[in-house]
Amino acid sequence: MQHLDPGEPVAHSYPLYVNVLAQCFCCRSLQPFHFSSATDQVVCAHCLRHLGPEKAEQRDTDHVTLWLGQFAAQQQTLQELEATTTATISERDSEIAALTAQVADLTGIVAGRFDRGPDAALRGLLETEVLKRAERKAELGQRRTDAAMTALWEIDRLHRVAPEDPQHCGCGKSAAKCPEARALNSVRQALGDWEARNLKLHAAGQRHALPAGHPALA
Repeated sequence: MQHLDPGEPVAHSYPLYVNVLAQCFCCRSLQPFHFSSATDQVVCAHCLRHLGPEKAEQRDTDHVTLWLGQFAAQQQTLQELEATTTATISERDSEIAALTAQVADLTGIVAGRFDRGPDAALRGLLETEVLKRAERKAELGQRRTDAAMTALWEIDRLHRVAPEDPQHCGCGKSAAKCPEARALNSVRQALGDWEARNLKLHAAGQRHALPAGHPALA
């Protein structure tokens, strides 16, 4: 790794006098900065003590600790997202089933009371309003599911195992040892079904939830 010399500042192109996230030249992780000069060191507070070639051993030890901490946080975030997505999908399915049953019950009641005569128009209005409310609730549930599945698709994109190299995850780790890939295994079937459904919607020119970076939108 390159040793940073505090006596030779390197110019950067980050904006000045605002809070920004930038890659630290020392630990290579994204860290918050507030630059007041184009020659300010792009070295985070954690790494300031690493400046100079004589600090190499301390620097490497600190970096390993930092990266392990960031990796653990990423794992925790992924696990929480998986749990939230699973709960959201289950809640959505239950809500849609309940609303479908409610629509069927109300439609039956309305049909029984207003089968004939001058109430036929009122029957149509009531049925239309009931259906509209159910459709709005179902649409909101679907949008929540789409948002969660989009986030999972973005993560899965970085941790897919290509057929031509089944031994390695897309992130570069061993396919058998990548924790993100293992965490995604339980939702990959649901994720694949969601993606296939939205690909059909896209092909038919209908509203879909495919993320902007999806190859089908290129």
